[in-house]
Amino acid sequence: MTSYTTRTVTDEQDRAACFRIRKDVFVGEQNVPEEIEYDAYDADAVHVIAVAADGTALGTGRLLHGPAAAAKNGGDPAVGSLGRLAVSKAARGLGVGAALVRAIEDAARALGLSAVDLHAQTHALGFYERLGYAAYGPEFPDAGIPHRAMRRTVDA
Repeated sequence: MTSYTTRTVTDEQDRAACFRIRKDVFVGEQNVPEEIEYDAYDADAVHVIAVAADGTALGTGRLLHGPAAAAKNGGDPAVGSLGRLAVSKAARGLGVGAALVRAIEDAARALGLSAVDLHAQTHALGFYERLGYAAYGPEFPDAGIPHRAMRRTVDA
């Protein structure tokens, strides 16, 4: 098994690695148009990255908070918005996605948030349910892919 760690992104090298993973997964594999993959929210989001012992970036995700999150979760300032969770094809099945979700939840708690919302691709509902998220509301399309909103309380 590959050993890896997760951390909050603090420099441009990590940020560029996050964007490469997102491009490979969302643009390359899922055909999301590149012009909608990167957005104005990236500037203020908390980005997390999973990195193998040899320095290879394995996965990424981001947490929106404040007004950016409120725009996605119905306006609740105490709820963060998890998004852009992506794991490289080579690292799938190693627990990287779950570790990234937990790192985002830790970041949410550190910001004083009480819950995390996300928009899950419907094929990933079971993954998030196993991590304690509950789906709510109807299915909706995002970038032509069916999604459901989900939420988990993360109070300390």
